[in-house]
Amino acid sequence: MTIAAKEHESSATKRPMLANSGAMSTFVGAFTVTSKLTGQVYECRFSHMWNGIATRHADTIDTKFYVDGVAHVVGLAHTAFVTFRDRTGRDLTDRECSFVAAEFLRERLEEEDIRPLYDVFHDDVLRLIEAIGIK
Repeated sequence: MTIAAKEHESSATKRPMLANSGAMSTFVGAFTVTSKLTGQVYECRFSHMWNGIATRHADTIDTKFYVDGVAHVVGLAHTAFVTFRDRTGRDLTDRECSFVAAEFLRERLEEEDIRPLYDVFHDDVLRLIEAIGIK
């Protein structure tokens, strides 16, 4: 590594994290969720993520999941990502973001809250990061 590269190296890359490796669609494996209300079982598959500002002018990171073959978007509040970085000194990886979105979707489906678009607010994103154990 050159001296110039070392000067620009982030300390964030030295903290433990879930690395982005492989195809984005493999970041979260297929999973099932059982409704606590009716016992219905939902088959879920993660597809991909993108910056919400580009498509719907929202300050979110949007993730797409297929639930029983139907597309659903989970938008994570970007402000929570900034708070996480300020607290930890590193950014969330795409893989970590996909885990947060999957956990939110799991919570909603357990309650049979099914909709095409979920917006996950700042405090909920931080709560899920902590619940999952991302540091």
